[in-house]
Amino acid sequence: MTEGPVRLERDSMGEMEVPADAYYGASTQRAVANFPISRLRLPRRMIAALGDIKREAALVNGELGLLSEDLSQAIARAADEVSQGRFDDQFVVDIFQTGSGTSSNMNANEVITNRALELLGLDRGERSRVHPNDHVNLGQSSNDVFPSAIHLAALATLRDELGPSLRQLEVSLARQRDRLWGVIKTGRTHLQDATPIRLGQEFEGYRGQVERALARLDLARLQLVELALGGTAVGTGIGTHREFAQRVIACLAPHYDPGLHETDDHFQAQSTLDAVVFTSGAVRGAAIALHKIASDLRLLSFGPRAGVAELSLPEVQPGSSIMPGKVNPVICESALMVVAQVLGDDATVAFCGATGSLLELNVMLPVAAHNLLEEIELLARAAANLAQQAVDGLFATERGPELLAQGLAICTALVPAIGYDAAAAIAHEAHLSGRTVRAVALERSGIAPHELDRLLDPERLVQGGLEAQGSG
Repeated sequence: MTEGPVRLERDSMGEMEVPADAYYGASTQRAVANFPISRLRLPRRMIAALGDIKREAALVNGELGLLSEDLSQAIARAADEVSQGRFDDQFVVDIFQTGSGTSSNMNANEVITNRALELLGLDRGERSRVHPNDHVNLGQSSNDVFPSAIHLAALATLRDELGPSLRQLEVSLARQRDRLWGVIKTGRTHLQDATPIRLGQEFEGYRGQVERALARLDLARLQLVELALGGTAVGTGIGTHREFAQRVIACLAPHYDPGLHETDDHFQAQSTLDAVVFTSGAVRGAAIALHKIASDLRLLSFGPRAGVAELSLPEVQPGSSIMPGKVNPVICESALMVVAQVLGDDATVAFCGATGSLLELNVMLPVAAHNLLEEIELLARAAANLAQQAVDGLFATERGPELLAQGLAICTALVPAIGYDAAAAIAHEAHLSGRTVRAVALERSGIAPHELDRLLDPERLVQGGLEAQGSG
């Protein structure tokens, strides 16, 4: 039951009381009563996508002579207001609802209907004049509209949020690569000392990860531009004009992506979430890249006295309520927690794709939409925050170059001259004695001092190739 003043609205099952000031109607109110599960509601991007589809559908149906001009324009204007966010508070259906998203689709239809009635100077609820199914939903089904809205919402979020944030991170990493190129330090594999590397080369690796994550997201975009619209109930297109979907999608393309097109196989488009699962996987890949970068920054900066401390991260807040002066890598930690959430969202999307695809329809659409958009939005904010508050302000300490001379793996440069076993013996002795590889090699290798200096020159060691290391 609703509290406060009410009015009566009807749907195909009869009358329902709805709040007097509500724009939604009886079907939405039934869904509110049926699904008192969570506080999660349809994401803003999904509401916008539904509004955009309904707007263009009304205009196309008007052009096709299926709606009168005044009805077409009123519905289109109301739908546009939904797209712009004017009625977000009227989207009251829980995410955990009917698996096709029908409840949310009807929520949109009813809000648009009652707003269109207002625009026509009529009272809310006059279904004989503007009908949520016959007019607003004309040529559509929840089964093709809702998956199309998921694709549109994901395209917009990737374009406007995650793409720009990852490009910002890539630029920040490239800038630090150039700044840190002259710093030569000990490389590490298995968390053990390895041959020297430029700090800038490490950052080039991070930048390259982000570049490739963006490329994989672009592959996902190519999956999302294929829309299910036009298939209606089960993919056959019953109840829709043969030109409807193509015309509507052409009108949506300037707002979302020039590559938007109607699927050439409606039966797969409505019975699966394959494109959404693929997209979520690409987002997961970007999250794993962010995990690597944030983890490395945290590792290289740990200390500052009793750890590696080759990097110093910006100090953004006190790190302890009990230890004065302690500063923690909190921006990296925040990013890592976002990655954990993204992986959970991705697992949910994968489960929805695997278990929700039954016969002619996937019936886990709303929760898949929620989780996909959440993971994209969270990762976008985390990537931008990592760039701004960690990468941009970090700097190299003297610790890396100081440790380089003490490294054992630089004996690799001696292998072309004296062989693997002899070089290994030198490294072993240097480790046991606490001396440097150069000091032991001067005694044991028979290599002249000037040649040893050339072989062990850090600049040569980070160039790679036998010739650069003196074996020519």
